[in-house]
Amino acid sequence: MKLNNWRTVVVVAAVACVLSPSLSRPALADDEIPKWKALERDAKRAKIDEMAQTTLDELFTKSIKAETLYEKAYGWAAFDNLKVAFVFTGGGGNGVAVDRETGQRTYMKMGTAGIGLGLGGQTYQVIFLFQDKGTFVNFVENGWQADATVTAAAGTEGVNPSTGFVNGLAMFKITDTGLMAAADIAGTKYWKNKKLNPPE
Repeated sequence: MKLNNWRTVVVVAAVACVLSPSLSRPALADDEIPKWKALERDAKRAKIDEMAQTTLDELFTKSIKAETLYEKAYGWAAFDNLKVAFVFTGGGGNGVAVDRETGQRTYMKMGTAGIGLGLGGQTYQVIFLFQDKGTFVNFVENGWQADATVTAAAGTEGVNPSTGFVNGLAMFKITDTGLMAAADIAGTKYWKNKKLNPPE
């Protein structure tokens, strides 16, 4: 195959990883995808809310110091993601950002794409804690992209004393193996879900 043709195949594969409904989706089993699509907006919100609260509760059981940060935070957000790797990596999911002061919820989406080696899928949840209103509002209204590796130091004792909000933000990643010591979400974007939020 000529080099130019190979480059075309590579680009198409990368785009397919991001756009394919089977890859860019909430972390649902294959037989649950049609059920998710068939749900009304309020039902989808309810499922996302349930996921977010369950994830937050799990974080608190794994890290006491994360709970301490939460008590200081202006707001928080939780996302559920399925990341699939096959030379190119891609994934997506849904989440919600919560203003602790007002209780207002903004439903959001996430998507990730990159180049990697390996084969398989990884389901994980990401939790953000926002130190102040400005950081929270900017995340919700303008979206956010992780341009570099974001690391949350975590272990059996939770977040280290020296680890807290960085640029107004703290992030945690929970996988099947537990709370990640190095949470890499490089290349991931977060933005408002226009279909799930009420008209402004």
